[in-house]
Amino acid sequence: MKQNARLLMCAALAAVLLIPAVTFGISGPDEDTKKLEKRFDDLRHRLDVLEKTIDDVLWFHRLGDIAFVDKVRHVGPPRWKVKNPKAMGAKNPVKFYSYVFIPRNVDYKKKSPLMVFPHGGVHSNFSTYYTHIVRELIAQGYVVVAPEYRGSTGYGRGMYESIDYGGLETEDTHAAREYMLENYDFLDRDRIGIFGWSHGGLITLMNIFDHPDDYKVAFAGVPVSDLIARMGYATDAYRELYSAEYHIGKTAREDIQEYRRRSPAWNAHKFKGTPLLVHTNTNDDDVYVLEVEHLIKSLKATGKKFDYKVFQDAPGGHSFDRLDTRMAKEIRLKIYTHLAHHLKPPRPFKNLADLMRAAYPGSP
Repeated sequence: MKQNARLLMCAALAAVLLIPAVTFGISGPDEDTKKLEKRFDDLRHRLDVLEKTIDDVLWFHRLGDIAFVDKVRHVGPPRWKVKNPKAMGAKNPVKFYSYVFIPRNVDYKKKSPLMVFPHGGVHSNFSTYYTHIVRELIAQGYVVVAPEYRGSTGYGRGMYESIDYGGLETEDTHAAREYMLENYDFLDRDRIGIFGWSHGGLITLMNIFDHPDDYKVAFAGVPVSDLIARMGYATDAYRELYSAEYHIGKTAREDIQEYRRRSPAWNAHKFKGTPLLVHTNTNDDDVYVLEVEHLIKSLKATGKKFDYKVFQDAPGGHSFDRLDTRMAKEIRLKIYTHLAHHLKPPRPFKNLADLMRAAYPGSP
């Protein structure tokens, strides 16, 4: 009896020990676990769609007083990576949305400057986080287009898994530029700028490298600049965003050349001298300053003129010049001065008071 009891206890203990092995995939997940994981992943994408829908309402609410706000759908190049390249539809253009902001007081009898504004984040979107910056651009008389390029969130799994970081997403951004020129005849094709922060800074740089004649001026704030270096200090979870099967599919160690191809610091030889301003911050804990320092050295090696500033421990780290602090506004004023020098907007900011009034029209 005692021996049987011991055998039963051992069997029960073995069963308990095997449960986590099966459930968490130690010995290989079963089909039910896979289905459950997929359902949770699908739910995450559906919640992203809901969040984006709510945020779209906020765009109209927060900018409707000074701008016509629209969300248009157009196309970029076909997906760069498909499971079956010969399948029907594999060569179809990628469809995506772009936000369009037009000042309500725009003079349609005159040509207006256009600002192309790609958002940051590996998987993110153009959210109302940027409200204050768009208001500042609108106040100066810029028309703004903000592409929700491939890989952006809030549009379902298909768009999410179409990501091509440092690749065709830059062409989506250029396609947004082209869309604006084709559809709004009051835009001045000789007064088009591009600017962005972080991942948006990378897209900005790759656009002026690949399309140097299409942008009059550019600003890249804390730009992701060297993906090889970035993979060296990033977390495993971050690295997996790139090595995912639907994305690059390999680690930087496995394919260094592919990561170089997607890095501005390794493409600086394409720089033709588009008026460029670059900002970085020594206490940035997202895009480490070493990445941008590599970019700066590479740009210097081209012999072309550009401007840059390395801020020393500026409060706010990665977001130091996008905040609502006085210091951040003073820095943005310098960015806008750089852009306005080349784009000649109708109402350029002359001082900090002009910038502050952009947030509250009609204030003294």
